[in-house]
Amino acid sequence: MKFFLVIFSLLLSASVKAQSNISVYWTQQTELPPQEVIYYNANKKLSWADFEGSPPAETGRTAAITMSGFGYKASVTSTGEKLTVQIAVYCYFNKPQSWVKADKKSAYILNHEQHHFNISFIAASFFISKIKNASISVSNYKTLIPAIYRECLDYMNQLQKQYDEQTQNGRNEDMQEQWNLTLEKKLRVISG
Repeated sequence: MKFFLVIFSLLLSASVKAQSNISVYWTQQTELPPQEVIYYNANKKLSWADFEGSPPAETGRTAAITMSGFGYKASVTSTGEKLTVQIAVYCYFNKPQSWVKADKKSAYILNHEQHHFNISFIAASFFISKIKNASISVSNYKTLIPAIYRECLDYMNQLQKQYDEQTQNGRNEDMQEQWNLTLEKKLRVISG
C-alpha cells in the first residue's frame, strides 16, 4: 500500500508539473524611461558618457557610482490546475543616478564600475536559472516568484558589497585584478 501511495504521489506531482508552462526571457520592453537606462548587453561596455548624474557635494574618496539592478514582469494565466507564466527579465544601468568625478575618468575606474553592472547581470541570470528550476504551480506562484526575486536581489546586494569591500572600492589593485578574473569567469559561464 505504501508503494502504491508513493507511485501515486509521484504521478500526481508529475501531472501538476506537466500542467505548468513557464517561459522566462530577457526583455528591454519595460516601464523605465528609455532615455534614462541602458539595458545590459555583453557586447557593449559602459563609457563615461553614460554617467550623466552629478556627484553630490560630499562624496569623500568615492570616484564614481554605478546605479544598476534588475527586475522582472510576470504575466500569469491559470485555468483550474493549468498554469501559464511568462517572466520577462531585464538588467539595467540608470544613467542620471550614476556619476563620476570629472578628474577620475580613468579606464581603471571605468572597469571597476563596469563590474558593478556585470554583478547586476550575474544576479539577474541567477534569477532566471532559479525560476527555470523552480516547481512553480497554481498554488505557489504568487509567493514563490517574488521570494526567488528577493533571494536574488539579496545575492546581488551582498556580492556588490563584498566586491567594494574587498577591492576597497577599486583602490586595492591586486584584489581588483582577482575580482576581474572571477567576474569575467562567471560571465563566460553564463554566456556558455
